[in-house]
Amino acid sequence: MDTASSMRNTWEKILEYASSPVHGTMSRQLRTGVSLQIDRDQVYSQAQMFIGETFVRLTMKQDNGTALNAYYDLAKIKSITTISAMK
Repeated sequence: MDTASSMRNTWEKILEYASSPVHGTMSRQLRTGVSLQIDRDQVYSQAQMFIGETFVRLTMKQDNGTALNAYYDLAKIKSITTISAMK
């Protein structure tokens, strides 16, 4: 297994841990109180995500009623940061 494949598995596990399935869909919702940041890009809160074979899509409602969709290539992700309250 090459490094990209092993990191892809790691990224998938992190994304799954930070979210829960949305009933009746292939999407996942970020858990309450958890925010996510990929490659030091925008911080996503209350976002839905779809984990595809080669990419992850994050969808977040904007204040003006539009939806922001961000797509990340799973093979090119360098870091994922989860943000939540300390317990």
